[in-house]
Amino acid sequence: MAPATGTEPHLVVVMVYDGIQMLDVTGPVDAFTSANALGAHYRVVHASVTGNDVIASSGTRLGVETAAHLVTDRIGTLLVPGAPDWQASITNAELVAAIRQLAQHSQRTVSICAGAFPLAATGLLNGRRAATHWKLARQLAARFPEVSVDAAAIFVTDGTYTTSAGVTAGIDLTLSLIEQDHGPALARDVARDLVVFMARPGDQSQFSVRLEALPTNNSVVRAAMNTITTDPRHNHTLGSLAASAGVSARHLSRLFLIETGHTPQHFVDRTRLEAACAILTSGPESLEHVAEATGVGSSESLRRLFQRELGLTPGAYRKRFKTTVR
Repeated sequence: MAPATGTEPHLVVVMVYDGIQMLDVTGPVDAFTSANALGAHYRVVHASVTGNDVIASSGTRLGVETAAHLVTDRIGTLLVPGAPDWQASITNAELVAAIRQLAQHSQRTVSICAGAFPLAATGLLNGRRAATHWKLARQLAARFPEVSVDAAAIFVTDGTYTTSAGVTAGIDLTLSLIEQDHGPALARDVARDLVVFMARPGDQSQFSVRLEALPTNNSVVRAAMNTITTDPRHNHTLGSLAASAGVSARHLSRLFLIETGHTPQHFVDRTRLEAACAILTSGPESLEHVAEATGVGSSESLRRLFQRELGLTPGAYRKRFKTTVR
């Protein structure tokens, strides 16, 4: 999307409704406002179904400038915040209809956290990848089976639709939008102004690999996880992990799949990936050093791991996620 130029602002319509999470609104709006102070030209408008003010889940009243059906200007970005009571949002037929109408006339549509639910209720996410807060991923997938839910990503873009994880991830998403519109330099300045890290890549996990796995109380699986995370560099074969846990390789594989939804090798790869990400963003070490220090092997194996799991190269990850603090 081309940056806004001249006197024509990029219109951001925030579709608000009763029960919304305030930070889903104020985080992105403050980022756009900061961008304006640094040379961007965003015009933010809060809209509701009726044009009346709304009450957030915190009890705070949020002012509204217009009713959704009165928005006739060309929309650059439609932003749909979430609400803790997402069930109420998807059963609000007027809200869902308003979102659908606005989205069809918007250059891009984004949702924050549980905002993915009313957006999915429009049918516009069918056949698309989407993200939401990790605690809500299963509910989103169950309620909207035609949506491919990514339970780990901070935000996901599929076509003109971008959906993000919980609360503060909305700031990461907005920084990425500002970077698209005005380039990385202005986005970095906004990040400094807000005292946050430069926009995290959308495919970066919301949490550590140990938390990404489904919770388990199985002592065998927990022991294997501990062995892997204690020393990712070690040559963790299925046989060695099984022997360490005192079970057969076949039994360990079966337990891992039942308890975590993945194979032991997947957990090894994700643990090494997390370790590699930490090294890449903390110093100038070569890819060969990172690969050796994390047990991946070679720089080429490291590149393949990053491409498969994150869809970007180790160098691109380092460039995107390094802190902007000088």
